[in-house]
Amino acid sequence: MKIEVRHKCSDFNSYRAARAKSLFNVESGCNFNLDADLPIDDDDWCLGLVVGPSGSGKTSIGQKILGEDAFYDFDDWPTDNPIIDAIAPGEKFDDVSRALSSVGLGSVPSWLRPYRVLSTGEKFRADLARVVCEMPEKVVIDEFTSVVDRQVARVGSFAFSKAWKRNQAGKCVLLSCHYDIIDWLEPDWVYDIATGTYQGRCLWRRPKIELEIYRTNWSYWKLFEPHHYLRAGPMIAGFPYVGVIGGEPIAHVGFGTRPGLKEARCARFVVMPDYQGCGVGIHFLNRVCQMWLEGENRYKKKMRTTILTSHPGLCGALRRSDLWRQYNSSLYGSTTAKKNYKEKKRDQGWNKKAIPNATLGGGHFRSTQGFRYYGEPQKG
Repeated sequence: MKIEVRHKCSDFNSYRAARAKSLFNVESGCNFNLDADLPIDDDDWCLGLVVGPSGSGKTSIGQKILGEDAFYDFDDWPTDNPIIDAIAPGEKFDDVSRALSSVGLGSVPSWLRPYRVLSTGEKFRADLARVVCEMPEKVVIDEFTSVVDRQVARVGSFAFSKAWKRNQAGKCVLLSCHYDIIDWLEPDWVYDIATGTYQGRCLWRRPKIELEIYRTNWSYWKLFEPHHYLRAGPMIAGFPYVGVIGGEPIAHVGFGTRPGLKEARCARFVVMPDYQGCGVGIHFLNRVCQMWLEGENRYKKKMRTTILTSHPGLCGALRRSDLWRQYNSSLYGSTTAKKNYKEKKRDQGWNKKAIPNATLGGGHFRSTQGFRYYGEPQKG
């Protein structure tokens, strides 16, 4: 694809314009010309990146590749609806929640807020979730990662790349000023305007993430609790583990045992928002479960691990994994909660406001799904 960009505007001769021309020996600023040759006519690609400094012509190239109508408009979010309602209103809840989780916005409280009150990083991921959920045939995203810090940019790029390539429903061109996202994005091709070079289908390799795991105490839970999708304190008689990257705590999970020390259970699983969507959370969970399966615990006993969750993103990830197998699905909550609730009603009368969930004495009313870790690929 040969691209020719020819832009022209008025040549101003005001005092300041004339003085600027004289001081810097510039004849005119009214013309902008750009020529590029991108061998992308074969259509055998789904994700491309145009990178270069501001004002170098990225937007113009994006218009030439997929057309001006392909530019995605992120300014038309509703002001009063939570993002879980605003994204693809006609699609299923599971599809929207999966899209949010796939780009690293797995915090359920954030789903319940309107777009206008989200942080800049959350807005960035919500925008990507919207694109992933709608899956347009052609889309150009301008100023990609320009408004977020570099950690969010790198992890967000990796998460978006995985989500987009998994569906491969259309073609996406990203326009960015930042070169540090290339290896994380792993695009099909990259065009660098600054050097005029094109690279296609290289063996892009995402930088390694060195994860360290420590068994700790519950003092770290206060860092992770605000990001947990339930209001829950430390596990009773549980053993917490923390995943650390570069000295920064990024993941947390607690382990307890079932009667007879035949099986372990894990809960309070949290991944910090800046690292959601890149797979590090599931890797952390699998490694700790493998430790228990091999008897690396305070009891020195080999135990399989179960987890009970209602988070759609985590359910989907465990269901896709070859190391886990689903064994349970409850749509109406636990029998313990029902029993305790009936007992409270009998003792205190039918005053629902006087019986908050926190005083029910165990159990819950949310639908849940149970998974068990086997540590080897499961078939069937």
